[in-house]
Amino acid sequence: MLEVRDLDAFYGGAQILRGLSLKVGEGEVVALLGRNGAGKSTTLKSIMGLVRPRAGSVAFEGREIAGLPSYRICRLGLGYVPEERRIFKELSVLENLEVGRREAAPGYPPWTPERLFELFPNLAERRGNAGGDLSGGEQQMLTIARTLMGNPRLLLLDEPSEGIAPLLVELLAKTLRTLKGQGLTLLLSEQNLHFARALSDRAYIIEGGAIRYEGTIAELDARPEIRSAYLVV
Repeated sequence: MLEVRDLDAFYGGAQILRGLSLKVGEGEVVALLGRNGAGKSTTLKSIMGLVRPRAGSVAFEGREIAGLPSYRICRLGLGYVPEERRIFKELSVLENLEVGRREAAPGYPPWTPERLFELFPNLAERRGNAGGDLSGGEQQMLTIARTLMGNPRLLLLDEPSEGIAPLLVELLAKTLRTLKGQGLTLLLSEQNLHFARALSDRAYIIEGGAIRYEGTIAELDARPEIRSAYLVV
């Protein structure tokens, strides 16, 4: 579904991504693991067109999307959940969802607020509350729900477990497993190996803007030296 090849990306004169390549198959959950500053967020932003790659290719369902503006990439079926969440704090939960509404592609069941409230019962209870009144974990759920209202076929999540309470982390993992069971394809950047392990089929490890390891979660579990070299803080 998604293929990134030999991607270079810069912030000004500083090179962040160096020949980065990865693939995500339809229906897979793939984790991009690495320490802070390794290039995880830049990878997702480059896929979404928020950072313009200087070299390399990004193909979604066989179509080259590198260089397209973000709104066109979104319309093709990619959804992006930023680390910063960026909810509209003055708007209610329901109003935040309506902001993200887009028609579903033919043959795909559309996401509606009612369907999302079944998936996120915490939000159902607070549908009339302002986004700024929610806890950090609830805001993360709202960000994911708002992105789903755009009916993406591939969801990019940037550090979804960061900064939220452990109980809500477990609830979020359960929700993402439900989405996986419904056939949604996920690419998530994470530092939390436990969280990624509970969801992912495969993992890439990024360090210094380049992929240093690729394998299944089981293969990564069997390689403690890889975890020590690239993931232990």
